[in-house]
Amino acid sequence: MTSQQRVVVIGGGLAGLRLAARLGPAAQVRVLGEESHAPYNRVLLAEVLAGRYAPAVTALPDPGPVLRRGVRAVRVDRAERRVHCDDGSVETYDTLVLATGSNPVLPPLRGLFTPGGRELPDGVHAFRTMDDCLALAAAVRPDLRAVIIGGGLLGVSAARALAARGAQVVLAQQAERLMERQLDADASALLHAHLNSLGVEIHTHCRVRGLTTTATATPAARPGHAARRVTGVELADGYRLDAGLVVLACGVRPRTGLARAAGLEVREGVVVDDRLRTGDPRVHAIGDCAEHAGRVYGLAGPALEQADALAAGLTGAGATDGARGAGYTGTRVLTRLTLSTAGTGPFDLAAFGEPTPLTGDDVVRLADATRRTYRKVVVRGDRLVGGVLLGELSTVGALARGWAGDEPLDDLFHLLTDDGGH
Repeated sequence: MTSQQRVVVIGGGLAGLRLAARLGPAAQVRVLGEESHAPYNRVLLAEVLAGRYAPAVTALPDPGPVLRRGVRAVRVDRAERRVHCDDGSVETYDTLVLATGSNPVLPPLRGLFTPGGRELPDGVHAFRTMDDCLALAAAVRPDLRAVIIGGGLLGVSAARALAARGAQVVLAQQAERLMERQLDADASALLHAHLNSLGVEIHTHCRVRGLTTTATATPAARPGHAARRVTGVELADGYRLDAGLVVLACGVRPRTGLARAAGLEVREGVVVDDRLRTGDPRVHAIGDCAEHAGRVYGLAGPALEQADALAAGLTGAGATDGARGAGYTGTRVLTRLTLSTAGTGPFDLAAFGEPTPLTGDDVVRLADATRRTYRKVVVRGDRLVGGVLLGELSTVGALARGWAGDEPLDDLFHLLTDDGGH
């Protein structure tokens, strides 16, 4: 790659901006960012919603003129190597990188949309972008009854944040326990109890059937919302939850429309190889929209590693931080969430690897009811293959490093019981 090569990146989130920063002067880079906000770290949005951080704290380094804000790519012409934008402009490329991210899943609920319409009722929010976060922060008030649909990582984060704002929070989870993808039953029960202590009412094994709304006499308060206001959430068993605010936390789906329309292979995400190339060698994909080795990650850590690996591959610079050799071989994912609020003390959560043991694996559990801590790890041979930790997590750094590096265990008991000097 030379400084004359034009690299167009569609997507101004963590992955796209990381790639642009890594490429630096090695190419002429242009990033197309659909949002008009200055770049921000999406991982911190729950802290903004909780009132712990101001929006400015989430700011990413300003990439300068490399980034075009408020511009949406609408079509990719691979034959001409051009990207057409919604403002009529056209960007030509030698290398194109799709970093289009993901959209929140809007479940098929009765009353969510009017027939033929795609406008949400007022009071119903997704929780994915800075605009979503700011709208929620403006809508919430003490004692407002807020129902969160979805008890995964995003739903738990939103529940904690809205509870910190003084809302009466109800969390409706279809599965048998909270964060069932990351936590075992014991850890999920501790998380359940912690959220209860914050005033969150939790319903598991709970399938939402629809929303109830009422017509409003005035236009919708927010663009993209109909002149209807949500009043409740209907469950499949006929029970109704009153609601002045509803948060849809039902997961995300990769944004693949541009890739599909351009004739690229799409399964769950845009299919890429170990060099993060699509079937067109001039087109790459990274971040939430990319599917590598049959997996879509949807998390910040893998997105950053993919950006680093692609930058190394494009510049020929070899491995950089987070990149593994000459290509990308996948990411060992660690999920971490801080759930503390004022007056409750530290309560953190971390999950990594394979927390469900296979036949022949060793499992070590340590629980301390007084300190509200739970630590479980799965050991296969002399290797740590997964773990779940809740409470005060001074040990998570050392455990995660040993797991991520696939290193032989020296003193597992010391790692599990080390409290950082406390």
